[in-house]
Amino acid sequence: MAGFRSLARQVRDPRCDLALRRYSLRKCLERFAPYGHRATWDHLCSRAGFGPEDRSPDPARLVAALDELEEARSVWLAYEVEFAERRKKEKHDGLRRPGSVDDWHRLTWGGFGVAWCDNPRVHPNEPLAEVLRRLISALERDPGCECPACGGDRLIYKYDLAHEPSSGPVCTECGIVVPRPVLTPEALAASRRERRLLMSA
Repeated sequence: MAGFRSLARQVRDPRCDLALRRYSLRKCLERFAPYGHRATWDHLCSRAGFGPEDRSPDPARLVAALDELEEARSVWLAYEVEFAERRKKEKHDGLRRPGSVDDWHRLTWGGFGVAWCDNPRVHPNEPLAEVLRRLISALERDPGCECPACGGDRLIYKYDLAHEPSSGPVCTECGIVVPRPVLTPEALAASRRERRLLMSA
């Protein structure tokens, strides 16, 4: 099974058939897809200027989409290296019990679904790398009451999500499932109240 880097080489290779280059970009999303496969694909297509169902997109647009994906992946991989080093140091210092960020991080190792968008058509508009930098910053500071991706303050708690965790607060503006460790208990409670209000309306 080809890894991310070999797939990326195929996307860039002008000797490859255009269908293979497009397929290879889609396969990259099996290795790294911050919003989930379908939402990340929709995001990359809209940012690079070709349709999700376009079978023969401009090769330059495919490469532009890959460039954005690779930049975001390098941001996330750097965070994972720092995360692993921090956990190693904590274990060395006797802190064996992982915190809530660690619990969340275990579900997203490798970068798949770190900013999960349950609706593949609703996702942040900014570059993937910028969204991941904001998310990482939120994970490294005290919890707040806003979406780390877009700063939206209207969160609605949803169940039966197509990803683990299967429930959580969803930003009504950008569509990401906001990681619980970045929110205060009050913000989580408010997202549940929003759900009750929505259900009773």
